[in-house]
Amino acid sequence: MKKCRRCTKPATMHITEIREGQAQSLHLCETCAQEYLNSVEVGGSSEEFQAESVSSKPSLKVKSEEAEESADDGKTCPFCGITFKQFRSQGRLGCAHDYEVFHDDLIPLLESVHSDTQHVGKCPPRTSSESREHYELFRLRNDLKAAIDNESYEEAARLRDRIRQLEAKGRGEE
Repeated sequence: MKKCRRCTKPATMHITEIREGQAQSLHLCETCAQEYLNSVEVGGSSEEFQAESVSSKPSLKVKSEEAEESADDGKTCPFCGITFKQFRSQGRLGCAHDYEVFHDDLIPLLESVHSDTQHVGKCPPRTSSESREHYELFRLRNDLKAAIDNESYEEAARLRDRIRQLEAKGRGEE
């Protein structure tokens, strides 16, 4: 998840401005976004707002989207021939291999658009039971990792046992 440019809280507002022909992205939390909108409404400029944030935090700078794309232009998928720049303009990847070829470039893009890099939605209703069990194991393993990270060892033990139970069922051991 992106951090606010001014205060490093999680950014909930993503603003793209076109200034002097260049696109610049601002990622702001709710509070800073409100201040930004008020400063622009009152007749102030976004440059003044950004200058405040840069002067209060000298390490923070607004990056242009061109700077983010600088290394992207050279990559090409050896299977379908699409470049990352073509993907950015079309909005579609050319083949399944593109996810691996452009992995390093897709992760930040997915995080900025979806705030995550993994799909956690529903499964289609007609998925096989094997597929559902595989997804359930995947989800349980992620929950187990989170429980261990949070030092919830009782919950982790419960999840571990459930994982073992599903794995045994998958091998036909029950």
